[in-house]
Amino acid sequence: MKISLGTDIGGTNTCVGSVSPDGKVLHKETFATSDYSDGTAYANHLAEVVRTVISQTESQQPEIQFEWLGLGIGAPNGNHRSGCIEHPPNLNFKGITPLVELMQARLKLPTVDLTNDANAAAIGEKKFGAAKDYSDFIMITLGTGLGSGVFVNNQLVYGHDGFAGEVGHISVIPDGRYCGFGRRGSLENYCSATGIRRTFFEMLAQLGSPTALDHLNIGELNSKDVADAAEKGDLVAIATMEFTGRLLGEALASTALVTSPAAFFLFGGPVKAGPILLDPVRKSFEQHLIPTYKNKIKIIESTLPMGNAAILGAAALIAQ
Repeated sequence: MKISLGTDIGGTNTCVGSVSPDGKVLHKETFATSDYSDGTAYANHLAEVVRTVISQTESQQPEIQFEWLGLGIGAPNGNHRSGCIEHPPNLNFKGITPLVELMQARLKLPTVDLTNDANAAAIGEKKFGAAKDYSDFIMITLGTGLGSGVFVNNQLVYGHDGFAGEVGHISVIPDGRYCGFGRRGSLENYCSATGIRRTFFEMLAQLGSPTALDHLNIGELNSKDVADAAEKGDLVAIATMEFTGRLLGEALASTALVTSPAAFFLFGGPVKAGPILLDPVRKSFEQHLIPTYKNKIKIIESTLPMGNAAILGAAALIAQ
């Protein structure tokens, strides 16, 4: 059986898994990314964990002959062209880490490949998810930030430097909220899980009405709480989700002008809110499209499983 390995590097944890040709995660291991402030030390431990995943996968099914195709890695600021993680904003090891080179030196695998986490999700959707029959689409990942991966003519768009497709950093509100780069008004500051939380507090200040979430401490409240409260009819939460949906729909309509995708695939925790978010997204999207594009582009919820999506995406780098 031909097996790919996938690694998802997050700011808090790293997950490594073995993935079958049909997209099933056979074995998975997790360790704390945040324990490492040095890229080389991190690579040493990652190689150990990859070897553990290989041995555990083989021992669980000794009757099967495994062929290990390689290791795919999805990481924040992962550059497919250079094989490096370059100045990641949310990892403890800073600067440039030549992770592909480090892993190739430590593992006897045919190939090691790297891309950023949102690109990995797009590749995973194409290989294992709902985008199998789409040659032109854009993947939007909503989490702590807002990432994206762009497919044109069945090819992921990397650009000249490997960092194409950063829809989350498009400015949508002039002089709006600050982002980690010191810029203002970026889409991810409003439509990510973090952005939804911030919008809720702003709506609370503007509307001044009691909410179903008043019993929560400020530090406890998250985007899922807001979505759940909106579902139950909380006016402040509803206003928050409608604002988020309108802004995201308008931004996607502008993004569609660049590549004319057949579909946008939305993935991440906030997407699980369902119609309370997606209905205003779709309505705003159609309202802001120019006539040439109206009623031609779908907005589809990703079918990748939340728990293993990042591993599947990284493994799809190799499987494709």
